[in-house]
Amino acid sequence: MTFRQTLDIAFYDRVHADLRRRMAVAGIDLLLLDSADDVIYTTGFSHYPTERPVIFALTADRALLLLPQLEVTHAAHQKIAAEPVVYFEFPGVDRPLDVLSRALPMQGGMVAHSLGMSVGRAAQVAAAFAPAQVVATDLVVRARMIKYPEEIVLHREAARLSDAMVEAGVELIRDALRAGRALPSEIEIESHVSRTAIAMMHAEHEDVMLVTGLASGLVYSGTRSAFPHAMPTHNPVARGESIILSLGCRVGGRAAESERTFFIGEPTAAQAEHYSWAFDAQAIATSGLRAGNTCAAADHAALQHIRDLGKGQHLLHRSGHGMGVMFHEPPWVEEGDPTVLETGMICSSEPSITIPEFAGYRIADTVLVGADGPDSLTHYPRAIDQIIIT
Repeated sequence: MTFRQTLDIAFYDRVHADLRRRMAVAGIDLLLLDSADDVIYTTGFSHYPTERPVIFALTADRALLLLPQLEVTHAAHQKIAAEPVVYFEFPGVDRPLDVLSRALPMQGGMVAHSLGMSVGRAAQVAAAFAPAQVVATDLVVRARMIKYPEEIVLHREAARLSDAMVEAGVELIRDALRAGRALPSEIEIESHVSRTAIAMMHAEHEDVMLVTGLASGLVYSGTRSAFPHAMPTHNPVARGESIILSLGCRVGGRAAESERTFFIGEPTAAQAEHYSWAFDAQAIATSGLRAGNTCAAADHAALQHIRDLGKGQHLLHRSGHGMGVMFHEPPWVEEGDPTVLETGMICSSEPSITIPEFAGYRIADTVLVGADGPDSLTHYPRAIDQIIIT
């Protein structure tokens, strides 16, 4: 049986109903969402964002999607969960938001838009829907934090494929070692693992939702691994070095990532010690991702472990972040975020250690805040004897 990525209309009807309940509490008459991730979340429509606005509009009884003419066939093919409202072009003789306001005439009331809407577009909204009050809202941000069961299924599959990407990268290196060939470069590894995940989707899934960042990752080795989020280069991996494979994909528009540090050959005592710091901190971070705990407390416990070792100078970032339609979204597993973790949230667990001009060490998992505690959706081994490539 093949895996189905796309969600049916009944799912989006529930999303709309839940958002309408939140709108009623907030006194919002019209909700406008223009980010590609919010559009996926509310309609199932995936597109390549450009200057042409694509805006989801929700009222108490209607769900519309403002589209440029060139996206109409695309939207019909995807069977979007909204009524299309079409404008011809941008900036347009007939302005896109004017087209939308004619489809949704208002006399006053409150129009709310997402926090990420640009200042310029928010001004256009105010002009098109005058004399309505226009405000920004985090209503959808908060709604997206708690995943529906159907979303969790997608995240689990994305996590399985992310683990498979890591395994594919390891095998590429291992095969070269055993054959005595030149070791692959970072960019060759990244290209190989991305193709592996996409091929698996097309072979095993009934449908594939095409989204930006469908399958990709960061691969950085040796001293370059001391630069978090370094882009892959033609730098070849080398025996005696460590390498970070930070890989992930989106299934049905839902993200997961799996990240491991590996050693090319037996690690030195210094490498093993560095790795132990990251290993222990990551275990503490994961254990903190439980309902009732706060993001701030989960981050503090993990990073404080490193500080207590006297190694605080090797910390460069927080312990994690939320994941959903995007790889990075609220809540933030960071000491400045007081959000209380709830069952159904999905976060990364990824504190790391960086030794300047030597190496970086990071282990990352995609973790569901489950009813019975943290539920890691990624499972690739992490014990030091399991991450040595020979």
